[in-house]
Amino acid sequence: MIAHGKEIKIFSGNAHKQLAEDICRNIGIKLGDATVDHFADGEVSVSLYETVRGADVFLVQPTCNPVNDNLMELLIMIDACLRASAGRITAVVPYFGYSRQDRKAKARDPISAKLVANLLTTAGADRVLTMDLHAFQIQGFFDIPVDNLLGAPLFADYYLQKFAQEGLEDVVAVSPDVGSVARTRAFAHRLGISLAIVDKRRPQANESEVMNIIGDVKDKHVILFDDMVDTAGSLCGAARALVEIGGAKDIFACASHGVLSGKAIDRIKKSAIQELLLLDTIPYPVNQPTLEQIKYLSVAPMFAEAIDRVYEEVSISTMFK
Repeated sequence: MIAHGKEIKIFSGNAHKQLAEDICRNIGIKLGDATVDHFADGEVSVSLYETVRGADVFLVQPTCNPVNDNLMELLIMIDACLRASAGRITAVVPYFGYSRQDRKAKARDPISAKLVANLLTTAGADRVLTMDLHAFQIQGFFDIPVDNLLGAPLFADYYLQKFAQEGLEDVVAVSPDVGSVARTRAFAHRLGISLAIVDKRRPQANESEVMNIIGDVKDKHVILFDDMVDTAGSLCGAARALVEIGGAKDIFACASHGVLSGKAIDRIKKSAIQELLLLDTIPYPVNQPTLEQIKYLSVAPMFAEAIDRVYEEVSISTMFK
């Protein structure tokens, strides 16, 4: 029995329609009939072809590349639903763009993550459903509820099966930098394996220099764990150091968001990484060759369950206990 008795509607922008369709398939409903197009000058045009009056509306749109276009699509979709008298509007943002700009790293820096939070709230979103925010404190940038899903359980299940026969005694989770230690420690605890850290300094954006490896990785199966892979410079550099300096047996890597910009694909291809496991919060970049090293896990079942729980007014945190 649905407590509020309202209809559920799911719509998608152009960022990742396949994911939206997969979520709908898991829930057992059809994707909402809508068109998100652009005028000749680039302005976003949104048309909803079915009523949303009083409905519980979920708008699926990761703000990935092209970030600004996808963000504007989401904002205008929210506004369209608001003006059509939707009962509640949830922005389902599997990948939250601008999340790395969450603090002032130097003088006169913007805090863009806070600005995007303000834009979503002002547009009319009632809540946000996302996954693996770059920094958990971004939830505090919003004045509306934010549910931050965790990708670690999906990775843990995968690696438990992968090493089921061999066992996890010689497997170690590695954080590629100090900033990711907390999330990697939680991942290692979930698998019951040890933790190591790649200590590095970053001379400038998208460039890193490995300095030291904290922990024992010699002759171990290494799982590099991070929240996102952008240009892959840090990840591939860490993998090289773990083999050349640490003496690791082989390198596996996983991350929730495969941004894969710049020379990422070429770097991964030439790297020591045997397998890179990503979640499909972001579609594979267009016009890029397919790599056998890169594999994807679907987040659709998890988002479908979370959407169902939001709709039914049931706790989401219990999904991860």
